[in-house]
Amino acid sequence: MAYDATTLPDVSGLTVGIIGGTGDQGRGLAYRLARAGQSVLIGSRTAERASQAAAEIAALPGVPEGAVVSGGDNEDVARRSDVVIVAVPWDGHAATVAALAEPLAGKIVVDCVNPLGFDKQGPYALDVPEGSAVQQAAGMLPESRVCAAFNHVSAPLLADPQIDRIDLDVLICTEDREVAGVVAALAARIPGMRGIYAGRLRNAHQIEAFTANLIAINKRYKAHAGIRVTDL
Repeated sequence: MAYDATTLPDVSGLTVGIIGGTGDQGRGLAYRLARAGQSVLIGSRTAERASQAAAEIAALPGVPEGAVVSGGDNEDVARRSDVVIVAVPWDGHAATVAALAEPLAGKIVVDCVNPLGFDKQGPYALDVPEGSAVQQAAGMLPESRVCAAFNHVSAPLLADPQIDRIDLDVLICTEDREVAGVVAALAARIPGMRGIYAGRLRNAHQIEAFTANLIAINKRYKAHAGIRVTDL
């Protein structure tokens, strides 16, 4: 079955919260989704910082007038959102996710965190006892619908107002095919993007780890490389 965006669900009415929305990746995703007309909530440890970031994003080029972009602390955003993207640094991943288990119950949770280390030789994948960042999150969020996605999207591309299209595929790992459809539909709201189902959560570790290869590619070729799956 070929990829067909017309079969994806309508997600235009969903509110997307981004935990870590003041960081580069989270802020970039918030901008692109807001630019597409999605209601976006920016989450941070402090509501003041989140609200400031939300106001800055709402004022960026391409964001429709009257777009709903607001901020709050992480717990508030988790409660008010339909879909929550976790985009925090790896070293704060476990503590952040564990603290939000109750407000995230029943929600779709999208984990885009990549467990990477850095040394003089460059980036490398870290061992995660649970297998991957998203499996760690799933273990802490037994009442949430968890998936991995947006792991390979370049933050500088997301943040650049001069770029209208971001031509890449978002690889989605989850146990829940309905969730895969919702997340694919959110990805498709960003011009050039496709959301592609890439297997169950147990297959997410190599997707997270491959980010180290992309960073190496970007450094070598001075690019913002992503992934495009052929023959779909």
